Amino acid sequence: MTIPLLILIWAATVATTLLSGVFGMAGGLLLVGLLLVLLPLPAAMALHAVTQIASNGWRAAFGLRHVRWGIAADYGVGCLAATLAWSAVLYVPSKPVALIALGLSPFLLMALPAAWKPDPGHPWHAIAAGVASMSLMLLTGVAGPLLDRFFLGGRLDRHAIVATKAVCQVQGHALKLVYFGGLAATPGMLDTTAVLGAVAAAALGTVLAQPLLRAMTEASYRLWAGRLVTGIALTYVAQGTWLLLWP
Repeated sequence: MTIPLLILIWAATVATTLLSGVFGMAGGLLLVGLLLVLLPLPAAMALHAVTQIASNGWRAAFGLRHVRWGIAADYGVGCLAATLAWSAVLYVPSKPVALIALGLSPFLLMALPAAWKPDPGHPWHAIAAGVASMSLMLLTGVAGPLLDRFFLGGRLDRHAIVATKAVCQVQGHALKLVYFGGLAATPGMLDTTAVLGAVAAAALGTVLAQPLLRAMTEASYRLWAGRLVTGIALTYVAQGTWLLLWP
């Protein structure tokens, strides 16, 4: 990779990790879009998985005492089940269908009757979220709005949401990296310098986010997190619809 490209990727990693460090969401969605523009798909998916494992790992480390390990374990069971199932099918949807499905996912959760609303603290709900989120991750590269809306639907405070979701994301992206291993592990596909720099950039973004997260109130966190999820989801639906109607 050229030096300007490396600098662009590292700067984007710092910025998106900072965003995720504050809200526990949205950064990975923005980063994968940029990487898909700059790199071949296998390399983009692999580098995205590595950066997300690093950034979520740092967030989990900083918020270790806030992690709800039961939720993370149940979610991991769902992720593993989905990975095994999709490994047998190997279905790859068209890009418009994948984008529309990704964008609609949080609205489907919002439309559920009150009695059916997902609760992160309920074991079966967490397992189902793992299955659904991992399926989206393998089909589109990210689970984004679905997982974000799932965590916002419970009673966890902002610190527990960020920390627990980080552990869940480490599991998901690690399985995604294994799933795409046959493509992404091509010799020379990924620049070691790019990977190491991205891991360091993820650490920097996470450190910078900590005082911002502490400064926010619960009300402001949920308000802006909800707006982020809705805005990004609508963008995906619009982009998918455009590609479907005008390929």
